[in-house]
Amino acid sequence: MIACIAAFASCKKEDADPIAPIVTYLSISADSVQQFNNALTIRFNYEDYQGDLGEPDADDYSLRIKDARISEYDWYHIPTMTPDQKELHIKGTYELTLDPLFLLSSGQIENTNFTFQIRDRAGNWSNEIKTDFIAIVDSL
Repeated sequence: MIACIAAFASCKKEDADPIAPIVTYLSISADSVQQFNNALTIRFNYEDYQGDLGEPDADDYSLRIKDARISEYDWYHIPTMTPDQKELHIKGTYELTLDPLFLLSSGQIENTNFTFQIRDRAGNWSNEIKTDFIAIVDSL
């Protein structure tokens, strides 16, 4: 009887696959940029157990990113990640290129970082990730 109880206690239910996508920050292409001149590329890993990342319509945005200096998010399109929108466990690396940044004040330098998340087609948001800080310097 004790052996049965021990065997039952050692069996635990498998954890269910996460419903929301998972993102992991990898890098940002520079630690400083000259305003209006340098685009930035943010690299991150993604994983989604349902494979419903990305949108078929280029007018549908599923990645939001916020510059720490601004209160509003910018939105970006992620193309569909699976063939024929099939439900597959997917993971990989994504690169997002941002337009050149500019100073918001009259100073010579500003520091910022970016916070971003992705949303799957079911409406589930990933964890929120922050980049390293970068300096934006005056171009004069």
